[in-house]
Amino acid sequence: MKKPLIMIFALVVLSISLGVSFAAEEGTKDEATAMVKKAVEFIKQEGNEKAFEEFSNPAGKFVDRDLYIAVYDITGKCLAHGANSKMIGRDLIDNKDVDGKEFVKERVELMKAQQSAWQDYKFRNPVSNQIEQKSMYLERTGDLIVGCGVYKK
Repeated sequence: MKKPLIMIFALVVLSISLGVSFAAEEGTKDEATAMVKKAVEFIKQEGNEKAFEEFSNPAGKFVDRDLYIAVYDITGKCLAHGANSKMIGRDLIDNKDVDGKEFVKERVELMKAQQSAWQDYKFRNPVSNQIEQKSMYLERTGDLIVGCGVYKK
């Protein structure tokens, strides 16, 4: 009788551990906000060139699970991107998500009007490789827009 109880206990512990592990695979809003604030400070301390290089490094300190930094100028040109280097240097102002939302245009307008904001749109999650609902925290520093988002399930 003891052996089945031990097995059940082990399965329960394993299930709980796996559940916590899976939850830890996705970044949180607090983590995204903290990463943007850290990125803004990094820009101020190290300058744009060094910062953009670090932000765009998939193995760098500004990429964590599904969290990464993206930087745009105030016209919608991508200057750094932690999940897709093909975006860097491109004018993305007319980009739309799968629902037709002009999310870069909206992002630029938000940052012209305020210093920080949250923005919702749909984007490819680099971990799941699926289009998912995303909320991005944005901060403006000078003429730069620095963002990090979380994917909502």
